[in-house]
Amino acid sequence: HIQQVLAELGLPGEVRQLADSARTAAQAAAALGVPVGAICSSLVFLLAGEPLLVLTSGAHRVDTELLGAALGGTITRADADAVRAATGQPIRGVAPVGHPAPVRTVIDKDLGEFDIVWAAAGHPHAVFPTNFAELVQVTGGEPRFVGA
Repeated sequence: HIQQVLAELGLPGEVRQLADSARTAAQAAAALGVPVGAICSSLVFLLAGEPLLVLTSGAHRVDTELLGAALGGTITRADADAVRAATGQPIRGVAPVGHPAPVRTVIDKDLGEFDIVWAAAGHPHAVFPTNFAELVQVTGGEPRFVGA
């Protein structure tokens, strides 16, 4: 499904199936032989009850207090049901694209430090290569510093 979405968006990345699960940024980085910071983690939160997708560098933890203050509300972690409802995808496999409806998105500016970043492709065993500019373009995401 995500490969079709990428093609429709004009993105050249090919979805790659990993032999082992890439449920964490560290696992994905090890499987791909890249720095953990080059992993684009797609995390779903709730901001005032509405889904918020945060695309963050695998080297960071999202500072929900700081980000919530910047966005004008309180951020809480979405549960698995809310993640699936917002994205149509399972927790730990959420892609930045391919959702049933647009999801407000924030993109970690630190992903721009890498020529290529790897994002989940709708399944914990699937990833695809992209870059910061493509992520901003296809998600309409707002670049921000999201944590440390």
